[in-house]
Amino acid sequence: MRPRGGSVDNGNETCFNNGSMSEAPDTAPVARLAASQLRRMRRIVDAAVVLADEGGFDGVRLRDVAEASGVALGTLYKYFRSKEDILLYALTEALTGLEVAVGGQPLEGDRPVDRLVDLFDRATQVLTRRPNSARALLRSIASGDEATAVKVAGFHMRMSRMIISAIGGVPVDLERPIAERVGTEREQRVAMVLNQVWFASLVGWSGGLHDAKTVADRMREAAELILPD
Repeated sequence: MRPRGGSVDNGNETCFNNGSMSEAPDTAPVARLAASQLRRMRRIVDAAVVLADEGGFDGVRLRDVAEASGVALGTLYKYFRSKEDILLYALTEALTGLEVAVGGQPLEGDRPVDRLVDLFDRATQVLTRRPNSARALLRSIASGDEATAVKVAGFHMRMSRMIISAIGGVPVDLERPIAERVGTEREQRVAMVLNQVWFASLVGWSGGLHDAKTVADRMREAAELILPD
């Protein structure tokens, strides 16, 4: 059942950056929104995720999102440019949750490979526990939409930061700017490759080529090949 938002909220507040939510890969600008705007944004994102759970990427239509969240369609466009924009915002929130979880429960393993396997196990579980919405999120990443490219770049940068932290066995420094380079040049290259292997494996899972366990197995193989003892 689709969520129904009741009366339509016309949303007269002025949003930052001429109404765009996608100017930066992090969530810092969100802090400048009024409480009412944050609640409205929350309803929009939650409604989109529910619709994705029901019908995947194609099930997320902006008119339906607006109706389900009780927000006027014109108001929705003040916050998000497209459904890809909304879904990528939801993905960013999931990634934030993973960062916090890894900070609270450090990665297991004495070797870099073991810590990397634990990281990708957790990340894969977070992303695939809701299959339909996960496939919608992956399609958003691979959409090629120039308007959401900054958010996609932010996602990959944050994953790379966690990979480098796992290699070194140190906590992720969430206080550092996302765009700030961390690790050695080799660690950055390793992170880039593993990031790409993980995404490719997730796309295979999304297309029904293999299950989530295979994604984890491939990440172990990749990590052992790149970082042999």
